[in-house]
Amino acid sequence: MKPASSYDIVVVGSGPAGQKAAIQGAKAGKRVALIEQEQGIGGNCVYRGTIPSKTLRESAVQFEHLKRSSEVFEGGLRLDVPLASLLHRLDEVVKAHESYMANQLTRNGVTYRHGRAKLLSPHDVQLEAVDGACQTLKAETIVLATGSRPRSIPDIPIDHEHILDSDSILSMIYLPRSLAVLGGGVIACEYAAMFALLGVEVTIIDKAERPLSFLDKEVVEVFQHSLQRQGGRFYARHTVKEVAWDGVSSVVARLGNGMVVKSEKMLVALGRQPNVEELNLEAAGLSLDEKGWLPVNEYGQTAVPHIYAAGDLLGPPSLASRAMEQGRRAVSHALGLPVGEAVNQIPIGIYTIPEIASIGLDEEQAATRYRGPIVGRARFTEIAKGQITGACDGLLKLIADPSGERLLGVQIVGEDATELIHLGQMALQNGATIDRFIDTIFSFPTFAEAYRVAALDILGQRRKRQGTVQAA
Repeated sequence: MKPASSYDIVVVGSGPAGQKAAIQGAKAGKRVALIEQEQGIGGNCVYRGTIPSKTLRESAVQFEHLKRSSEVFEGGLRLDVPLASLLHRLDEVVKAHESYMANQLTRNGVTYRHGRAKLLSPHDVQLEAVDGACQTLKAETIVLATGSRPRSIPDIPIDHEHILDSDSILSMIYLPRSLAVLGGGVIACEYAAMFALLGVEVTIIDKAERPLSFLDKEVVEVFQHSLQRQGGRFYARHTVKEVAWDGVSSVVARLGNGMVVKSEKMLVALGRQPNVEELNLEAAGLSLDEKGWLPVNEYGQTAVPHIYAAGDLLGPPSLASRAMEQGRRAVSHALGLPVGEAVNQIPIGIYTIPEIASIGLDEEQAATRYRGPIVGRARFTEIAKGQITGACDGLLKLIADPSGERLLGVQIVGEDATELIHLGQMALQNGATIDRFIDTIFSFPTFAEAYRVAALDILGQRRKRQGTVQAA
């Protein structure tokens, strides 16, 4: 055992949450150690999650743009196209990220340690190096950011060849002819949309009434219609009784109602579970909640005040942007630095095709809290940019209070939704009124013009409501 080393902050995990936590601490002048058990820096986000999946998504979107660009283009992708050819830029993107993150850690003086971390006590972390050598790292503050992995289901035999999870789905050699997707959450819907656009026959199976059930119902309906237009299917309110590879050509799923779904491949995307087994949480006096996640307060503080947690350890939604902010907030709070606004203003961005983005209240939430909120809509079929680009599958909703003056939320589905949402985010954070969107001159043609169209819709409803009140 090597002698113990002392740090102000020890961060376990180098994904989006851990990396931002380490950088925040280093920028405050603290001695920071960052421990990562994988060979590279960046966690699942870089190697198995966000970066690989968005690289494939980019190929699917470019293919769609190619189809849109010519009315006479009627071709499709051959399904024997090697998947690697659709991920041709992946290595380049991953290397660029690795280089950027390594340089950032070095530049800020963060000590990077490759090895396996285990809590020995509330202030001691054991680091086991690749060669088996162990060392203790003492820290005033500890940040746990070990991420998550696909949730394993005992009754579903994931073999990573025919039945895959979200970590192994992109290990397929060729595009399959058909793909069954178990689950209706973010990862399930993102992959379903990508493969459907690439010409794969996609079937989503979920026990919920609709996919992405935590989002605005009308927005999700637009996504569902788009998926169906690409040939995708959604089997709602179905449980899976049995899944098996038939040994020849198909994965066979028997549903609770007796229905049988056959597909060449299957993606199991039924949620994620935290990577905590090796952390030895008990040694520090920590335990998981009844759902299996690590409980924290609004600053990421666990039951042990100097131990923080951030990212996927805290539960869904698993968003890199959310994890980054949690890492930053955790260390800022630990060091007594300004933490900033509460995390409820973090936008949700989902990279389905078309994209979905959300911030603030949706229509149903607003109706629960307020009597008669006003909703303004702008459909991308009404927006010149949508007509020009052919990206007409889109809807932007502004949710306003019953007076039609105060903005409560923004819900978007459509091209560039994850970019457009930031305009709504700024408006919410600064208390902008609905009239502010009407008084603003937007470049023409842009998708951002949808904000003004939706605001004018609210203005019209507001005048009618005021007229009704006066008449009464």
